[in-house]
Formats: sequence, structure tokens, C-alpha cells
Amino acid sequence: METSIDTRCVQGGWKPKTGEPRVLPIVQSTTFKYDSGEHMGKLFALEASGYFYSRLQNPTCDTVAAKICELEGGAAAMLTSSGQAANFFAIFNIAGAGDHIVTSAALYGGTSNLFTVTMKRMGIDFTLVDPDLPEVDLAKAFRPNTKAVFAETLSNPSLVVLDIEKFARLAHAHGVPLIVDNTFATPVNCRPFDFGADIVTHSTTKYMDGHAVQIGGAIVDSGAFDWMRHAARFPGLCAPDPSYHGIVYAERFGEAGYIMKAVAQLMRDLGSCAAPMNAFLLNLGLESLHLRMARHCANAQTIAERLESRADVAWVNYPGLPSSKHHALACKYMPRGTCGVIAFGLKGGRAFTEAFMDRLKLVAIVTHVADARTCILHPASHTHRQLSEAQLAEAGVPADLIRLSVGIEGVDDIFADIVQALEAARTA
Repeated sequence: METSIDTRCVQGGWKPKTGEPRVLPIVQSTTFKYDSGEHMGKLFALEASGYFYSRLQNPTCDTVAAKICELEGGAAAMLTSSGQAANFFAIFNIAGAGDHIVTSAALYGGTSNLFTVTMKRMGIDFTLVDPDLPEVDLAKAFRPNTKAVFAETLSNPSLVVLDIEKFARLAHAHGVPLIVDNTFATPVNCRPFDFGADIVTHSTTKYMDGHAVQIGGAIVDSGAFDWMRHAARFPGLCAPDPSYHGIVYAERFGEAGYIMKAVAQLMRDLGSCAAPMNAFLLNLGLESLHLRMARHCANAQTIAERLESRADVAWVNYPGLPSSKHHALACKYMPRGTCGVIAFGLKGGRAFTEAFMDRLKLVAIVTHVADARTCILHPASHTHRQLSEAQLAEAGVPADLIRLSVGIEGVDDIFADIVQALEAARTA
């Protein structure tokens, strides 16, 4: 039975049988018992499916991964310990020393640092491109050793809306997959696979959780990219793995090959696994995701419109505003709404910005975003502090940018707090 995404948020993944718990159980065990050594051996050889150690797979975690897979319309999925781990695994699963990745420059600061600093030390080269450039210019970034294209559906915090179809065409023309971080939009508002993306990642810490109670990540594979067609480019998936009895993942597991390799190799060796309790808490958040996203978007639209009308606000960037240069793309890819995050700047410089933020009462200054509670951050001073002025400009994060994550409280209460803080900062 085909169901709506709203129903999948509530009932996806866990399908209890007669006499089983209605609510997803927490399997809080590191290990699993078997009656014969032969059975256990088949599990280790990937010749049978089942559980033997929770670093690799756990029933609670796999069930929640299955729900996210259903929401995105994918073929296979896995949870990780964080969104950073998900993005790292997504790239490292198909790239290594000497390889190259094309990535949008409009990225979360932590992802940018992961790519251009940490993974660069591992021998992987990244070329950052302006996502708004024409295809003919973006094509110049590709090299013979390019292994993937990476971008964010909605960039954090600059709110650049990715032209998914454009990037998918470019990636596929060069024989590589498009990997999209869909954290801000969530599958409720955008399903990148519908527009040609091949792999999706999430920081489940954000809207999917929605309550700031767990840290986690997810990777979903569409199953659509033909790895064997490009076997020479992807030997890790298309040639025998000597660390796992010569298995060829793309052949043995078909549409699930990419995810199986990430579990069997990367999770085995690097161990960035999700905890069963965190997966349980994440599932509770997912059950109300469709309701919360609608409220986040409605509240953010109202706040953005009100901010845009104020004389003390220098600029407002929200894709739902007709004034946004990405408004048309937002309407195309996210007709249900984008997210609850607004970027804006104040007249009066950095000192006034800091004075304004310090006088907020309902809105909290926290290193978080996409929460049920409204929160605020100054990226140049906080999340993107490690970037130079030039890198900030390249990432589309001006020094005066304020990231406001609008929650699901009463919208008039949120805006009243903003107004009183502006007035208090002006008279300070």
C-alpha cells in the first residue's frame, strides 16, 4: 500500500507483527547469540543477514534507518553517530588518497573544514565551486580523478537553494554520483532522488530529531547509480574486497552495495555507529516531522516578511521571500516550504549585532539549529569562526550574517522578543 510521506513519518520502518510491541523497542545489547558457529561464520562472511555486534548493525538503528530510507524513497540506508560522520562516510566510501571531489562552496562550516582540512590531509582533493555558476563553468572543475559531486539542498547558513537537476546532469555527464546533504529541507519538503541525486546524507540531530536530545546522522542510497558501468572509477565497489573474502559489493548486493560497503568496511574499521537509545529518540522526532516542518516554515515565512519591513534590518535572506534570488528554485524543488532558518543582517555593525543578541529573552543563543525552540547564532563568531574573511565570502557567509532558526512557538511571541531586543540594543 502506497502511503503519504506524513503516514511514513509516523508508521514507516517499524512494522510490528502480532504480539510485538507497538512502539519501536530499544535493543540495548552489544552482542547477539547464535546456536552454531557455522551460522555466526556466515554472518561474518556476509553470506547471511542478521546481527552479531552493534557496531556494525543493531535492530533499533536499522529500523530507524529503514524509516528514513522510506521517507527519501531510497534503496538502502544506514545511521551514523553524527551528521559529520555521515558526510565523511559518504565521500570516503568511494574516494581515497589521490582522488578528487567537486563540492559546492556553500556549505556548513564544519563540513567545509572536514573536506578542505581533515580529508585533504588524507590525500583527497576538493574543488569548491559557486553553485550558482552556469553548467559550462562548473564543468571546468571536473578532473579525470573526480569521484563525486557534493552539495547541500539548502546551505547552512547562507540558504543557497541547490539546482539539483543541474548538478545531477553535471555529475552524471562525468560518470560520478551526486551526493546531497538534505538536512535543512528534510524529505518532507524535498526529496533529492526525485531530481536526479544519487546519495543523500542527513544530520539527524536537526529537524529529524527536532528536540535537541540526540546527535546522529544518516546516509541513504537511491540505488540508481550504475557503479559497474563505471567500474574502473570505483574499484572499491566493483573489484574484490580482500578484507571481506573477495566480495564485490556492487555485484553481490546490487542496489544495496554502496551501503553494505560503508557498513562492512567503514563502520567496521572506524566505528562511528549510532547508539540504539539515540535511534529510539530520533524515531520519536520523526513521528512528528511532517507537522513540525509545516509550522517551522509558516513561522519563518512570517518572521522573514516582518524583518524585511523593518528599517533597522539591512537585509533578509529567506528562500520563501519573492526578493530571494533563489525563490524560483525554492518553488521548484520545495513547494511545501523550505525550512525554518532565516539569514539576516542588521544596520549598525558587529557591535550592534552582538548587543541585540545578548538582549534576547525567548530566543536562545545556542550552537544548534532546526530545533522546536527558536535559537540564534552569529556564524562568523561561532560555527564558521575557523574560516578566514575570504573563505567566509566564498561560502556565502557575510560577517554580519545572523542565523535565526525559527521554532514552533507562537509567531507573535517570537517576533515580539526580536523587536524588544532591537530596541534595547539601540538604547544601550
